[in-house]
Amino acid sequence: MDWVSNIVPINKKQGMIRICINYRDINRACRKDNYPTPYIDQIIDDCANSEMFSFMDGFFSYNQINILPIDQPKTTFISAWGTFSYCKLPFGLKNTRETFQTAMSYTFHDIKHIVQPYHNDLPSHSLRRANHLTHL
Repeated sequence: MDWVSNIVPINKKQGMIRICINYRDINRACRKDNYPTPYIDQIIDDCANSEMFSFMDGFFSYNQINILPIDQPKTTFISAWGTFSYCKLPFGLKNTRETFQTAMSYTFHDIKHIVQPYHNDLPSHSLRRANHLTHL
């Protein structure tokens, strides 16, 4: 295998341990995707004249994007139980945010006047309160 990353335990402030995968080597080898990230203040400003506003959290939504089978071995990591690789986009790769933002912008392109995705957050607004439930 060309790419095998190690698992790294990280101590959190609450005294718990978070398990991360050290993708530094593959991140150094990948070129940066410069997909433009929207400015959150512009998104909020667009909502200013709306009667209704909702903020939806796409928690763990990065893990919904498939990785091409040819690229899956690049996400390989080793553990005490064996060697594994991801088939969905993991957090920690260099371009995860940009890839996800690209997918979300494409998905909501036709209704960007209602939903303007910002990474894994989905602010939705409606000029009239009566339309908001339909928009959601």
